[in-house]
Amino acid sequence: MESGWAQARGEKEANKTYNCENLGLRGIPDTLPNTTEFLEFGFNFLPTIQVTTFSRLIDLIFLDLTRCQINWVHEDTFQSHHQLNTIVLTGNPLIFMAETSLNGPKSLKHLFLIQTGLSNLQFIPVHNLEKLESLYLGSNHISSIKLPENFPTQNLKVLDFQNNAIHYLSSKAISSLGQATNLSLNFNGNDIKYIEPGAFHSRVFQSLKFGGTFNLSVVFKGLQNSTTQSLWLGTYEDTDDQDLTPAIFEGLCAMSVESINLQKHHFADLSSTTFRCFTQLQELDLTGTHLKELPSGIEGMNSLKKLVLNVNSFEQLCQINAASFPSLTDLYIKGNLRKLDLGVGCLEKLENLQRLDLSHSDIQASDCCNLPLKHLSHLQYLNLSYNMPIGLQAQAFKECPKLELLDLAFTHLHVNAPQSPFQNLSYLKALNLSHCLLNTSNQHLLEGLLDLRLLNLQGNRFQDGSISKTNLLQTVGSLEILILSSCELFSIDQQAFHSLGKMRYIDLSHNNLTGDSISALSHLKGVYLNLAANSLGIISPHLLPILSQQSTINLSQNPLDCTCSNFYFITWYKENLQKLEGLEETVCANPPSLRGVPLSEVKLSCGMTAMGIFFLVVFLLLFAILLILSVKFLLRWKYQHI
Repeated sequence: MESGWAQARGEKEANKTYNCENLGLRGIPDTLPNTTEFLEFGFNFLPTIQVTTFSRLIDLIFLDLTRCQINWVHEDTFQSHHQLNTIVLTGNPLIFMAETSLNGPKSLKHLFLIQTGLSNLQFIPVHNLEKLESLYLGSNHISSIKLPENFPTQNLKVLDFQNNAIHYLSSKAISSLGQATNLSLNFNGNDIKYIEPGAFHSRVFQSLKFGGTFNLSVVFKGLQNSTTQSLWLGTYEDTDDQDLTPAIFEGLCAMSVESINLQKHHFADLSSTTFRCFTQLQELDLTGTHLKELPSGIEGMNSLKKLVLNVNSFEQLCQINAASFPSLTDLYIKGNLRKLDLGVGCLEKLENLQRLDLSHSDIQASDCCNLPLKHLSHLQYLNLSYNMPIGLQAQAFKECPKLELLDLAFTHLHVNAPQSPFQNLSYLKALNLSHCLLNTSNQHLLEGLLDLRLLNLQGNRFQDGSISKTNLLQTVGSLEILILSSCELFSIDQQAFHSLGKMRYIDLSHNNLTGDSISALSHLKGVYLNLAANSLGIISPHLLPILSQQSTINLSQNPLDCTCSNFYFITWYKENLQKLEGLEETVCANPPSLRGVPLSEVKLSCGMTAMGIFFLVVFLLLFAILLILSVKFLLRWKYQHI
């Protein structure tokens, strides 16, 4: 098993990254190169690791030993591994780690001790952790976060205690964090019941996570006079939590926070008073908080830039009372649980809005989208995907001329005008119209998109299964990425893409195209071309130069012919493996004897057989006799007529 591990797992990054997980190995295989830098060795059997275990692999940078049943980590195990910066010991039942077990690496930055049975942080060896940036201690039995004396914290950026048994945070424990600044501290799944007053006084954090805490007032009181950029207070489906009342948030007034997440909580007595201490927030995430509306009269939230209201139960867009958040640049109402009516001008006070996500919200509108998007002149990103049927008039997005990305995927579009609904979007760079049931015969549909770089038309049908010489793509000459997969295409006219001279990526997969359609790409060079899952059987020799001038090609899942009729293509294929992908799925369909054989392994002998040579000789002999008789006849005839 050890001798064949490399072939079974594949090699990446010039033979420096190897994955030999779950192979039942009891040691490092001799076939593993000394130059290995990234090694994933999880789910094997190494009950003890010591100085000789990895001594050969002195170039190691990343080592993953997840669930290797390691009990003992001996002295100087990594003494030869000066470049090692990440050690993953997740899921090992550790009994002993020697004080010098982590010596050797000059820049050990990331240490994973998740689910290792730890109950006391004194177990962790402190030698050689001066450069440590992240320490992951989740899913253990730790009850106190007090770090060992002399534990180096000056470079610590992430300290993860999620899913332990921590219920009390003392001043002494927090002070053991020492010199750590802008630390991300994770207490998710611990249900903190008490924080000693002043424990977090004057401390500055990048993020604090107390997800799953039953009584959030404990957290707000305990964090007084602290500063954190992000505060995650969400709960979980299977966790009991206390309804959030205005009183719970009183402690928020005495701390500095930029972003708060309250996902899946319930609000009680929701009113404008609830948000009294939210005035300094820049981001607020209320995903899944069972909201039907936000109260009117919320004041002082002029600093809020991002508001997330996903998975709630609004019936109309005006129920979010957007005017209370005049500085918003990002608004997300994704996955609304009720049919959402866009209303008229519900967002008109959000003149600075740049990103708006209304996807998966059962929106239905016969005339979209100028009235709902009134005064949103700075909008750059709009997502209306996965909604009910929407009707678009001419210049349907006139109110947001600066749009750069528009996503309408899986939303049935009714274009109710001969002109393009997108014609004023001269800044639009990406347009997703996949599975929109479009009328693709409308040649004016994409007019006005002067700077469009990406167009996704996946899942839309073309008339008669063909893209003709005159088509809707003629007006988007700036396109670089075109997706036409699953469009039930049978053919593409040779001149269909003649106006698309800047293309660098074309996806034509999952159609019914034959080799003849490749001629439509004759003017393109250096393109990533995906022709997977089509009806390519025999590819004529005159098409091979077109394929040769592309950068990457995927021909997998096609019914390719592996007879002498396709000899030139198969020869070309084997000579150009470096630019082909999906090699394992690019297999023969014909003849039956070669069905399923990868094209790269096919060996054709297309010379003449013995029988063919015999018939050729007989033919030439008969031809020679006939020629001689003809000459004799002509000479005799000429002699008789002298």
